Amino acid sequence: MKKTRKFYPVFVVIVFALFMLLHQTDKLMIGSLQVPISKSFGLTDLTWGFINSGALIIATILYPLWGYLYDRFARAKLLALASFIWGATTWLSSIVRTYPGFLATRASTGIDDSSYPGLYSLVADYFGPKLRGKVYGILQLTSPIGYLIGMVLALMVAPILDGKLFHLEGWRSIFLITGFLGIVMAVVIYFGIKEVPRGQAEPEFENREEIGQFRFNWKEVKEAVKKRTMWFVFLQGFAGVFPWNVITTFFFKYLMTERGYDDQSVLFTMAPIILILAAGYYVGGALGDWLFKKTNKGRILVSCFGVIMGAFFLFLALKTPIDNRSMFFIYMSLTALFMPFSSPNVIATIFDITTPEVRSTTQAVEYFVENIGAAFAPTIAGALSVYFGSLIGAESNLQAAIMAVCITAWVLCFFLYLGALFFIDGDVKKLRAQMAARAADTGSNQA
Repeated sequence: MKKTRKFYPVFVVIVFALFMLLHQTDKLMIGSLQVPISKSFGLTDLTWGFINSGALIIATILYPLWGYLYDRFARAKLLALASFIWGATTWLSSIVRTYPGFLATRASTGIDDSSYPGLYSLVADYFGPKLRGKVYGILQLTSPIGYLIGMVLALMVAPILDGKLFHLEGWRSIFLITGFLGIVMAVVIYFGIKEVPRGQAEPEFENREEIGQFRFNWKEVKEAVKKRTMWFVFLQGFAGVFPWNVITTFFFKYLMTERGYDDQSVLFTMAPIILILAAGYYVGGALGDWLFKKTNKGRILVSCFGVIMGAFFLFLALKTPIDNRSMFFIYMSLTALFMPFSSPNVIATIFDITTPEVRSTTQAVEYFVENIGAAFAPTIAGALSVYFGSLIGAESNLQAAIMAVCITAWVLCFFLYLGALFFIDGDVKKLRAQMAARAADTGSNQA
């Protein structure tokens, strides 16, 4: 029985990692399917942009609602619902025959895109503060790997399935498959993942059979967002997503149009870089855990290091001569390694300073702010590309735009993290004092 208890949290992580991997594959492969989908519906770049923006807008709007629901109700059951919605909306996307229908169904996939705060909150109640960074790093590496799998499905599998599954186009067949997997994951999560008491993994409640019930209340939400550390976390979230969205939106085109890569060269260059990016999530989370054991500032320090090193190596990569592809690959690999250092540490930091009953809501607010930045980033980069291009007499200059947006954003994040360093120690100690008081109160009630 004890052995089962010991390994059940590992099972939870495996299930959630599989859910996130499949979900990110479905979510991110849409970009690689632009050509066949545009051909099916006769889309322009503008109408294609509406499809991508729709899901992002829906997800942004629903983040606060999902966060609130997760803090009020059973998180595992809500995650199962989110997985079912993912499967159902993807299925609908595969069968509609008009552009307005596809626009609506694809936008509806944004409903489940904002469901992750409950997952991270539930994981926080299975793993204590000293392990969360590594666990979040493992879960978040599913995003780049899912992106890579999505590329393979879109570019290699979809053409093979064209006309062979219910006589559907290849991209529709892929959506049928990923939608079915969403339904399967909904069943696995509903029956396989147990809800646990909020705050169970906090050190103050270690080895306690009863820890009391921590229920959502707006007062705790207000206390969480009033913490100075949280202000800097929110601000860096807005700035920190600019590099991600600019690179994912424009980097493939940059490689082909400004560095002369063909399709095969892009694949062989980006595939290993994406895998290194995935490893960076775990490395950053593990380093954050290690340093957090020594100082409450540990996770923020690792985040500072990550953004500065990412900016440094991206600058070197973009300045590398076009004919020196080997050095360009090395610098981009190092950029990819350091880019994700912040991500698992930011989530862990939020949970280091907020009470268990409002963690989903607090993280949802942070994601809400991030998505606002995500919505602006491609437009700003595109405008800069056109502007810089006009200065040199060209149609666009993606290299200058990518460098300007990414490096500026990362430098800004560095200074915001420095601001957080002044307050993180006090905010962590305040939460630990709150947990200790609750533990003492629970103990006295049980006595």
